[in-house]
Amino acid sequence: MNDIAHLIQLLTVLLLAVFVGFEVISKVPTTLHTPLMSATNAIHGIVFIGAIVVVGTLFAGPTSPMLTVISVAALTLGAINVFGGFAVTERMLQMFKKKEGPRS
Repeated sequence: MNDIAHLIQLLTVLLLAVFVGFEVISKVPTTLHTPLMSATNAIHGIVFIGAIVVVGTLFAGPTSPMLTVISVAALTLGAINVFGGFAVTERMLQMFKKKEGPRS
């Protein structure tokens, strides 16, 4: 398989994943968004650990500078996604806690 055909195949899979992901998420009821957000944050945490392993492997051997830059950028964006997601989930959960009223 030549490089162009392989690139087209990868882009097709990416577009299908985006479409299916959008369709699945848009059908989720509002009450399930917070638990769903927590579950996806856990999954992204696993992906983030995998990215750390990949970047560690890249720095262990000879690599191209472009691959190193892309790997570190992906690791940085993954970290922002995981920690930002947990912050948003925590803020959403705070909305459901009962507030203490003034005591008389």
